[in-house]
Amino acid sequence: MRELLVETGHPYTVHIGQHAIGLLSDRYRELLAQADRVVIIADSRVAELHLDKLLSELEEYHPLVFQVPAGEQAKSAASFMECHSFLLAENCSRNTVILAFGGGAVGDLAGFVASTFMRGVPFIQVPTTILAHDSAVGGKTAINHPLGKNMIGTFYQPQAVIYDSSFFDTLPDKEVRSGMAEVIKHAFISNEQWLEELLAIEDFGAMSESELSLHLEKGISVKAAIVEEDEFEGGVRKFLNFGHTLAHAIEAFLGYGKLTHGEAVVLGMAYALELSDSNRLNDFLKWAKDNGYPLGLLLELPFEALLPYMKKDKKSTAAALNFVLLGSIGRPYVEKVEEHQAQSAFNQLRITIKEMI
Repeated sequence: MRELLVETGHPYTVHIGQHAIGLLSDRYRELLAQADRVVIIADSRVAELHLDKLLSELEEYHPLVFQVPAGEQAKSAASFMECHSFLLAENCSRNTVILAFGGGAVGDLAGFVASTFMRGVPFIQVPTTILAHDSAVGGKTAINHPLGKNMIGTFYQPQAVIYDSSFFDTLPDKEVRSGMAEVIKHAFISNEQWLEELLAIEDFGAMSESELSLHLEKGISVKAAIVEEDEFEGGVRKFLNFGHTLAHAIEAFLGYGKLTHGEAVVLGMAYALELSDSNRLNDFLKWAKDNGYPLGLLLELPFEALLPYMKKDKKSTAAALNFVLLGSIGRPYVEKVEEHQAQSAFNQLRITIKEMI
């Protein structure tokens, strides 16, 4: 079992490993025993596969379960209000503890619900996807708006992150790809040697559980260090959005859930590398092609349709687009990019991709 302490204003521990959920009835017994209600907000697909396993660990606390739509469809205003209605109908109180059970989407939703129900109740992240190694750590919670992703939310740290790697066995290939996108993002902004290790992977399925867990631990360590320095995204925490300006625009334009978040982030990172004039772009595109990311989608997306969404990115201002770029591996920075420059880079990336696929 691996453990990392995230030292924010409210410190908490991330536990990573096989059968980590056993810690709920061990390390976190006191927190759960003191609760008047223990409520699991669960992704409906994950509930089909793994809810019985979680319930067996929580049997003595008689948990309540509320299921929400799978994936990004959970992050809607309707789901948010339905969660609150459930909590109120079940007479939950400030002494209730919420568990977020599923991928990054349900973690974002449940965290936002926990941060707002009666002005804040404790919650525990129990992520079940590789992608959630990023979203479950750091305290960002949110739901989506039709005009932009993650536009409605709060900063609210969990009591713990229980990251049981045994749940990965049932992940479909596209979810593995999605998660590994955030892993390689952390490498780009932190460590060239680690990046080389990841770029050498031609088949995610060939990774052992221990190898994957080590990569996840490295990714969480990068995020934890940045969050500890900048909990509320006033400075360096923006670097964690490398690739996300275009990614969020693509997700909003296509409709949330039509493309996995990580697949969109890979397209966004390729674009950021083009804007950075990085000599690692071709290596990255080869890695993305080898591992089945939908690079060809960029050939179908009109820049003019994506631009309004990029303008709503939280790093941007009314007057300019702001992107996280790379000076070199491990040296991210935020820079203002003019619209004509952004369109030129987009067109050049499309040419490069068309030549290689």
